[in-house]
Amino acid sequence: MIRAAIVSLLLAAAPLAAQEPATPPDGNPEMAEIFAADQADREGEIDWTEVSRRDGARRQRTRELLDAGALFSAEDYYGAAFVFQHGGEPEDYLLAHALAVRAAALGHPKAEWIAAATLDRYLQSIARDQIYGTQYKMSPTAPASQGRYDRELLSDALRSASGVEPLSEQAAKLELMEKRRLERWPEAAE
Repeated sequence: MIRAAIVSLLLAAAPLAAQEPATPPDGNPEMAEIFAADQADREGEIDWTEVSRRDGARRQRTRELLDAGALFSAEDYYGAAFVFQHGGEPEDYLLAHALAVRAAALGHPKAEWIAAATLDRYLQSIARDQIYGTQYKMSPTAPASQGRYDRELLSDALRSASGVEPLSEQAAKLELMEKRRLERWPEAAE
């Protein structure tokens, strides 16, 4: 009797399941295109005024997709995290962090790094110290730096587990950036 009731329920539910829209197994193709365009804009010679304009349009469309429930996969959330990481407001970075955490929860193999980077960028945007050390600055008027950074809060083991370089590698990266800065802007050495 119970077995017959279960079979009846399963048979009744089958047509309902068939009517639900299919979730793309690899995620939303439009989100994949937005992410690819975001990354392509950061290669070669860069006109930051134009990139900034396109970044704004990408954030707007990504927000529309997010609000419509059109992001499905770890890859969707990973790409969306990068799009918002390239924003300009603390809320952009905080949303990017939430998206990266979702990508990690869905199993994206590189999502922990973007989760760390978005948290660092958010913290710096609200005048707090970054904690992973993912954010670097280089300009002709100041030495290369990581800005405000609490190097003591996290261990190198936790940084490494999150896909972030240990302090020694960060220091070496900073030295290389400073060398490149002086090569690019020789007047900075004067």
